[in-house]
Amino acid sequence: MQEAARGVDHVKDAAIELPQHYIETETSLVQRALRSLKHEDAFAVFDDYGDIGVGRAGAEGVYFNDTRFLSWYELRFEGMRPLLLSSVVQDDNAALSVDLANPDVHADGVISLPRDAIAFERTKFLWRAVCYERIGFCNYSDSHRRFRVEICFSADFRDLFEVRGETRAKRGAVSAFVTEAGVEFHYEGLDNLKRKTELRFSPAPIRLEANRAIFEFDLAPNARGSLFASVLCHDRNRPECIDFQNAFRARRRDIRAATSHIANVASSNDVFNEVCRRSTSDLYMLISRTAHGLYPYAGVPWYSTPFGRDGIITAMLLLWLDPAVAKGVLHYLAATQAKTFDAFADAEPGKILHETRNGEMARLGEVPFRLYYGTVDATPLFVMLAGMYFDRTGDAETLKAIWPNIKAALHWVDAYGDKDGDGFVEYARQTETGLVNQGWKDSYDSIFHADGALAQGPIALCEVQGYVFSAKTHAAKLADRFGEVDFANKLRAQALMLQTRFEAAFWCEDIGVYALALDGRKNPCRVRTSNSGHALFTGIAAPERAARVAQTLLARDSFSGWGIRTVASGEARYNPISYHNGSIWPHDNAIIALGFSRYGLAREACQIFSAIFDAACHQELRRLPELFCGFIRKPHRGPTAYPVACAPQAWAAAAPFAFLAACLRMDLSYATDSISFHDPIMPDFLEFVDIRHLSLRDSSVDLKFHRHGQDVTLNLLSRRGAAKVMLAK
Repeated sequence: MQEAARGVDHVKDAAIELPQHYIETETSLVQRALRSLKHEDAFAVFDDYGDIGVGRAGAEGVYFNDTRFLSWYELRFEGMRPLLLSSVVQDDNAALSVDLANPDVHADGVISLPRDAIAFERTKFLWRAVCYERIGFCNYSDSHRRFRVEICFSADFRDLFEVRGETRAKRGAVSAFVTEAGVEFHYEGLDNLKRKTELRFSPAPIRLEANRAIFEFDLAPNARGSLFASVLCHDRNRPECIDFQNAFRARRRDIRAATSHIANVASSNDVFNEVCRRSTSDLYMLISRTAHGLYPYAGVPWYSTPFGRDGIITAMLLLWLDPAVAKGVLHYLAATQAKTFDAFADAEPGKILHETRNGEMARLGEVPFRLYYGTVDATPLFVMLAGMYFDRTGDAETLKAIWPNIKAALHWVDAYGDKDGDGFVEYARQTETGLVNQGWKDSYDSIFHADGALAQGPIALCEVQGYVFSAKTHAAKLADRFGEVDFANKLRAQALMLQTRFEAAFWCEDIGVYALALDGRKNPCRVRTSNSGHALFTGIAAPERAARVAQTLLARDSFSGWGIRTVASGEARYNPISYHNGSIWPHDNAIIALGFSRYGLAREACQIFSAIFDAACHQELRRLPELFCGFIRKPHRGPTAYPVACAPQAWAAAAPFAFLAACLRMDLSYATDSISFHDPIMPDFLEFVDIRHLSLRDSSVDLKFHRHGQDVTLNLLSRRGAAKVMLAK
């Protein structure tokens, strides 16, 4: 006891001030199985029973516009929890299916109903801000069975940031009402927005209370019964609630329509096929329709909203498969581009959105994220995506529409991104409420020197200079297209100058990678990180240094066997269970693989692909999470989960398709109407890969790739249109 007491005192003595907007964690998202669904601006997190809030508080709930509209929802059979038989999100993410059975029921000290007599099947899905459920019952015993079922429920209307752990000095009041139609929960927010949760049941319960509905069933042998429940979430307009079957058919039609135009991937490896199917389902569940087009929301549960960086990178990784995603991302970010100065939101004219939130705390300014621009990389990435999208589609109409936004973004890069005029783009937050670090590794401690000292700003990140180089290179081509030749020449000259200065300032010969960043005094952070791989992705890296970067990133200190770590082991702040200082992110690895491929290092790209695929084989539902821990790979076990990783996460779901493109060294060019593969290779776990309905211009092709040892052959199965298909070796 004395040792334990000293340990507690030591923890108190060592307490530090946590970074702003920290996700407080007392329970892990992987501690028990969670099931996630999403449709548009609503998402739900259930336990494996299909319940919410049973036991310890966590992320579970039905959410709409960053608010939890249902915080408790529990099914009971004769006052007890049923027995769980199976629980799975359907492979198209349309619904959650749960099989249950009754437990032993006692009366007067004896078993009155033995277990497994009554089977339950729960089906739950989201459609247009309504959570629908059907609970089917079947009596498999040889006699009539009468039983009671109850559903307990509550709504706390907590803002998502409250659920994540932030505290509030004051919040609005919740009230509950029993009505003729069901139960309603009302919340009068401090933002003067009235939020309401409505619960509807069919058949009508025999007893209805503010937090409980009780039903009674009487089933003959082999007879069946059903209970339907609907949960409506609204804060402005009440959603239409239709019957279960019509809503379910509409949800399924919506999924089919969303994916009808995309390329399809199938292979010799059944597990890889499962990974691709789950990734596709996750992506098109996360993609929402906005007023400006399709946008992939970042991830469930914490990031189910548009993020600039995440949306752009997801669109990049998917560009060969479905360029429509990039079109929606470009239009949305152009429409939300900052036009004025706002220090609280880190906004400056021309800057591209970091994230947007619709919850009460954001609307009140308790967090700065209603429209928040505290990111240094989304602006050059926006321009970069525009150029990549044009190369892929030739969509001059879209590019002409957003050309003023592209020019405004480029102006931000020069005027506000590079305030000291040294040629590099830096960041520093404008207020104490903003994010300390504003690259993709935005943890408070993710940018540091070799001795572990945190870098002091303004900070120029390695990868951001690459994004700026690529943005200006792509923008020069667009300027030529729109007849602005002088502007194009200026952009090319700036890009070449940046490339030269980047090599001189960032290359660290002693550690074999580019420096993580330059601090405010222009001192390099000489740390081995995955950021160097992004320099290859953008093309800013000198060709003679690409192989050296790959060698460093694939060495044991950086490559765990499950992928490339964000920070190499042995570095001062390396921590394999941290968010950004030693963990492994699938999207980061996919970007690195594309960078390797760009410099002709396809075999190295395949090595990463194989590692991430092996990690996916160990994931539930074959779903790649946002990240996992960076521990070294050990025999007979999978990678170690990160406790609060989002799953699904958009850019993680897009990663398998980017890996495939990297290894096949795929190039789709609208200008030449050609689909090319340059010295492709395939990892050992694939014998063949089929790509169907790959489109370019007005053409569509079906292709088959066969691996023969280290060689790959290509068969053109069919072609509709005039596009050329080429294999170059």
